[in-house]
Amino acid sequence: MRRLKGYLVSTPLALMLLDDGGRVIASVRLPEDPDKAAEELLLLEEGRIPSTLEKLLDSAKGIDELVVEDPDLAEKVAKRFTGSVSVKPNNEVASSFRERLSEYLKAIDVSEDQYRSFSHEVSLVLTRKKVRKAAEKRDLYIAQAISALDDVNKTLNLFASRVREWYGLHFPELDELLEDHEDYVKVVCKIGGRDAITEEGLKALGIKDDLARKVAEAAKTSMGADLTDFDLRAIRLLADVTLELFESRRELEKYIDEAMMEVAPNIRGLVGPLLGARLIGLAGGLSKLATLPASTIQVLGAEKALFRALRTGGKPPKHGVIFQHPAIHKSPKWQRGKIARALAAKLAIAARIDAFTGEYKADELKEQLEQRIQEIKTLYAKPPKKEVPPPRERGERGRRRRSRR
Repeated sequence: MRRLKGYLVSTPLALMLLDDGGRVIASVRLPEDPDKAAEELLLLEEGRIPSTLEKLLDSAKGIDELVVEDPDLAEKVAKRFTGSVSVKPNNEVASSFRERLSEYLKAIDVSEDQYRSFSHEVSLVLTRKKVRKAAEKRDLYIAQAISALDDVNKTLNLFASRVREWYGLHFPELDELLEDHEDYVKVVCKIGGRDAITEEGLKALGIKDDLARKVAEAAKTSMGADLTDFDLRAIRLLADVTLELFESRRELEKYIDEAMMEVAPNIRGLVGPLLGARLIGLAGGLSKLATLPASTIQVLGAEKALFRALRTGGKPPKHGVIFQHPAIHKSPKWQRGKIARALAAKLAIAARIDAFTGEYKADELKEQLEQRIQEIKTLYAKPPKKEVPPPRERGERGRRRRSRR
């Protein structure tokens, strides 16, 4: 007995089931509201079963085999459909349907003008929904946050340096005593002129006892110029803005940490929230990072050096932004490349877990990485010997130089 096949095809107006000859077995109209129709089509593209498809499957009880073009959709339909389900992308029946679409429109009593007008509206709504959905991905928010943090850090360094130079005209000795930018700006903002600086006031700002005593003594014997209230107000204005930037930086770091815990916990557990967020930003998103090979992750952020090496034939970079990881930048130079390779391999695994499964395996990956780093430090404890050209070659080079003279 011949099995009856049904080929699933879709338009912005309706979903249809066709037989081997391209005849309509069953059809269900999509909602007349473009927003609702676009929502149904979006679910269909994502491999999920919308309500329109459920109605169509209910009316296809006499069909033994259902043929669809999307493998993800086939997996979901197989759980709902009583017969067998097969996947045939761009099959002959579906291709013929798209070529003869105007003939099928008559079967659902729709003119070509109506179809074009409705399709245009649905396409616009569908595009807006896709763009909105892409913008709602939390990993893209993290990428923007780490870029904002970089901008804040640049501005902080610029403003703090300006406060130091400006206030340094009045109290030049303070620049060497207080290395931390935030402590320096706090003194300028909260205390003011050097005449008001006391050991107790400095301790109240969180400065250590020994350092507070040295600053207070230096303020009494400073060789800086006098400072009027008019000048101090201007310096304090910039110092206030700088202190607010320090607070903004802390808030951004907290936001990135919490967002990374939700979006990419394995990457965060492996390399920390800031470096993990920077990798996501450089890759263009978590899903894109998950598709990159470990060799590409290893040099993310060093693209200019990589392309320069490819162009000139020089040595390619051993690491990109992952150099910020303590295991790399605190190690000797001859070990860094091997450690960077090991870290990139674990990052590739962590990114794929975060993007596709969501399980937490950061502790296991970190333990494996630490074991590998320990092996590298044991096997390559001493730097490799430099290759020295044979004496004969050096002698010949010297003879050639003498002959030129």
